[in-house]
Amino acid sequence: MTARIGVVTFPGSLDDRDTQRAIRVAGAEPVALWHKDKDLKQVDAVVLCGGFSYGDYLRAGAIARFSPVMEPLIDQAKAGLPVLGICNGFQILTEAHLLPGAMLGNDHLHFICRDQKLRVENADTAWTTDYTAGQEIHIPLKNMDGRYVADRRTLDELEAEGRVAFRYVDFNPNGSLNDIAGITNAAGNVVGLMPHPEHAVEPLIGTGRTDGLPFFTSILKKLVNA
Repeated sequence: MTARIGVVTFPGSLDDRDTQRAIRVAGAEPVALWHKDKDLKQVDAVVLCGGFSYGDYLRAGAIARFSPVMEPLIDQAKAGLPVLGICNGFQILTEAHLLPGAMLGNDHLHFICRDQKLRVENADTAWTTDYTAGQEIHIPLKNMDGRYVADRRTLDELEAEGRVAFRYVDFNPNGSLNDIAGITNAAGNVVGLMPHPEHAVEPLIGTGRTDGLPFFTSILKKLVNA
């Protein structure tokens, strides 16, 4: 039976089709979810894709967090449903308190778009098992509000519990504290990151590498072997 991975589209989402393609390239079935859906169509996992939901009004992800689709998603994520938040999706996950901390404007106050080197810090989450801890990868990055912040106690907990999933290497593109590019919840089923792995699954697009594909093969293997 083919694993079904939902991709939520909000008004202002930009990368839903790219994410669906990445899921298909990995061998799973993408399922389109609309922000007004009140159920998740019995998917096995969900991706909140990148973009500018609701135009980033108020602050990035703040309005999307209250979309109808988020109610079942929050409940099921707390019960173990694998959820990946990419860029705006990461922002939504923090607004929904599925991940701690917050995303603020880049410290240089400019939109940034570049290929970014990351180090995999946690290869034990539902979305990272096809990586190895310490592995360095290149993933496209594009954001205006990508600066991860949290209070010192939260940062200390994330570091102590191994919940920093990815860290920027060589260059911190947005001023994120501790060079954090992505984090996970304690259970490892919810992961958020700013760079866009869906743009690095085929050699002809993005970085020209496939460093982002393991996100999608990792969750596929977890679902198949569950």
